[in-house]
Formats: sequence, C-alpha cells, structure tokens
Amino acid sequence: MSTDWHLDLEYMKDVLIRMLEIPSPSGYTDQVVHMVGSELESIGIPFELTRRGAIKARLEGKADPERAIVAHLDTLGAMVKNLKPNGRLEIAPIGNWSSRFAEGARVTILTGDFTYSGTILPLKSSGHIFDEEVDTQPVSWKNVEVRVDAKSACVEDLQALRIYIGDYVGVNAEPVILESGYIKSRHLDDKAGVAALLTAAKAVKESKLELPLHCLLVFSIFEEVGTGASGILHNDVAEMVAIDNAINGPGQNCSENGVTIPLMDASGPFDYHLTQKLLQMCAKHHIACSRDVYVNYRCDAASAIESGNDIRTAMVSFALDSSHGYERTHIDSLEAVANLAVHYMQSQATFKRDRDEMGPLKGFPEQPIWPIEKERGWG
Repeated sequence: MSTDWHLDLEYMKDVLIRMLEIPSPSGYTDQVVHMVGSELESIGIPFELTRRGAIKARLEGKADPERAIVAHLDTLGAMVKNLKPNGRLEIAPIGNWSSRFAEGARVTILTGDFTYSGTILPLKSSGHIFDEEVDTQPVSWKNVEVRVDAKSACVEDLQALRIYIGDYVGVNAEPVILESGYIKSRHLDDKAGVAALLTAAKAVKESKLELPLHCLLVFSIFEEVGTGASGILHNDVAEMVAIDNAINGPGQNCSENGVTIPLMDASGPFDYHLTQKLLQMCAKHHIACSRDVYVNYRCDAASAIESGNDIRTAMVSFALDSSHGYERTHIDSLEAVANLAVHYMQSQATFKRDRDEMGPLKGFPEQPIWPIEKERGWG
C-alpha cells in the first residue's frame, strides 16, 4: 500500500464552498450533479448517470469484486404547500428536520421560471406586535411561513409572480471557513462528505496509485428522503462504505477532529468484518478515530440493503455539530475521512470469496467467540 500521495485541502475547501452555493434539496439536484460531474471530468475519472441523476464514477483496479464508496448530493429543504392570503408561503419540509432550525433562514424560491429570495419566519415574528407570544408559540411547520422578497400582499400577487404550490424552496447554506479550521454552514450533511470523497479520488488519480479492486464512487441524490443508494448498485459490488456525518453531542462519542466509525445505526448493525477492517486501518495509519452507535440515524447503507443488494456495508463519519440544523465541522475531521478513504481504496478485498454472489460454507469467515472463564469456587 503506497503512502506517497497528498490530500489537496485547498481543493477540498474550494469544491465544498462551490457545492454549498448550489441549492439542492432532494428532487432538485440537477445543477449540483452537473457541477460534480464537471469535477470528475477535470480529475479524469469516467462516470455515468442514472435516469434521475445519481452518479456512478469508476476508479479502475486490478480485479473483482468491486467496492463502492457512497456520499449524497441532496440536502434538506422545503416545498411550497400553499399560497397564503397575506402574500406569504406555507411550506412543507423536504427531509426530516425541525422548523426550529428553519426560523430565520434565508431561502431561494425556485419557481422554474424565476428565482426569488425570501426568509422563513415564525407567524408571530415581531415582539413589538405580539409581545411575549413570540416566545410561546409552538415549534412546528404550521407556525412558520416564507416572506417573499417581492411585492406580495395577497394570493393574487404571488400568482402574478408565478409562484406555485409545489415549487421548491432551497435553504441558503451561507458557509464560513474560519482560520481555526472550523467550517460553519447548512448542508454540510453531506456536501462535506462529497468534498472529502472528491479530494480522496483526486489524490488517487494524481498520484497514480494502483488499486487492487475496482472502486465505484457513488453520489446519490435522494438520501435525505430515504431512497439514497437504492437504484445505482449492482450485484458485482461486494462491499460498500457510506460517507456521512457523525453526531456530535450528549450521549454520543464523535471525534470532532478525526473520523468516527459507527458500529450500528437505526437500520441495524453494519457489517462486522468491514467495520473492524476500517478500525484497524485507522490504528495502523494513525488516523484519529472513535467508535459510536447511532440510534436515530440512517444512511445510504440502509437503502442499498433494503433494495435487495447483498453487500457488506460500513460507515465512515465526519464530525458534525447540530446536524440538520446550524451545522459545524472541522477541516481536520474531513481530512481524516479523505485519508481513510484513500487507504481503503488501496486495501485488498475484505474477503476474496465475496467475488461470487453465492458460495459454500468452506471459507466463510468467523467472528471471534472466546471461552468464558470458568467460575472458581472457594475452599
């Protein structure tokens, strides 16, 4: 395994910012697909698209079976649910996120004909009018609305602007990269993961690293609504690693300046052997790493399994504080994820027998079970 390669962190930050500037709520991802496709072309990695726009790129290796690394391009967002008599918009969320984090967000209303800016506000947004009611109104999507930055005082005004029910609302990311290495933005889930994967792929190509297995780089477009990697893999793929965010907060064990490897999420345990392999690689290559368990979380691995793929799955996570809210990560954590991705691409198959979809019991791996020490009696 070669260590003669370099991660271009300036490229990582640049490509991340450019992705974050493109609104891409689930279902409205065409522009970010074009942008990532152009990046793959500039790096020199061939790829193809599904009908809806998921990307499957390919780094050539020496042999089968294929492995895949997956990150998702789609983000949270909203959709116009109703045109309100006061000239504002009722919205419904795209993806699972709280209206608490929508309040005050600057948005882009994507009508197909025109683009308008706006702001998501609580129904009672002015203390000068509602006094203490601004603090006591419930947190729910029924209690927020979009104020459109155009003359709109009634439904007819909104119709004249050609804003319709079903129009997408992109929540502006407003990214900031600090000298301390912290990155603050909405939608770091999972565009930070995409940036880490592109940076790892760039290092592999520029250093002309030899890969033992063909490696697919998969960029899914419906992860936030649950279908993710469900339509893009095939039975030649034996193992898949999803790159997504770790959970930073009480009760969790996230590594803010390294990589976090969960052993399980809400969909169930990840593959024992592949997960142990990733943990061992972190130890061997001195990549800061922690272990965790996610109970209110699922990623692209779940959709890949649920769609009928018989593959080993694991997850690699970058630090993320206030996930699905006002998010923050650190460049050290993204570097650790990209570093692990390059080492993983260079590793041998977890099991050579996985090349075949079906096989005999002979050669099937075992999980360690050590004898329990016998209880000792006294006297």
